[in-house]
Amino acid sequence: MYDFLEGQVAGRTAARLVLDVHGVGYELLVPLTSSFPAAGKLKVWTHLVVREDSQQLFGFRDAATRDAFRALLGVTSVGPKVALAVLSGLTSRELAAAVAANDAERLTTVRGVGRRIAEQILLDLRGKLAALVPAESEGLLVPQARPDQRHALEDAITALISIGYPEKDARRQVERAAKSVDPSNLELLVRTALSS
Repeated sequence: MYDFLEGQVAGRTAARLVLDVHGVGYELLVPLTSSFPAAGKLKVWTHLVVREDSQQLFGFRDAATRDAFRALLGVTSVGPKVALAVLSGLTSRELAAAVAANDAERLTTVRGVGRRIAEQILLDLRGKLAALVPAESEGLLVPQARPDQRHALEDAITALISIGYPEKDARRQVERAAKSVDPSNLELLVRTALSS
């Protein structure tokens, strides 16, 4: 029903944002880790959940996070509360990486997500988040890299994530390795990243 709202921040707590849109205050439930400011003009991507006894509006900093929330709502046994908890514990990019790596352990680090729900998320979202969350990060590791090098860099990062590296650490290690070896040689890139 609502794609986004744009207005002035009228209130902010860790899990709640009130947005004043032309004199109407919209209360939005937001992930705990959201980086919304405490004041100023803001555009918030939204999702409305209508139940028999309530209507809840959820707000997200970007469309990718909102779309990841919607994808989570499509998972068996995952409602808005659990979906919001997942996005409070993981960014949409980290969620996509965990699903791509089939990493149930990473999902169970989120409060309220047990092994059964983590495995259901992996099962139901397999192949669905890649289209929602851009594969490349903002500020690509090697901006001048050729397409084959960028592909090798992303593959190397995915390889490190699949063996347990947090995405941030994996990107840092691959970036360091790409400075000393040919960035298009995936095997050498991964070996160097693991040894540095």
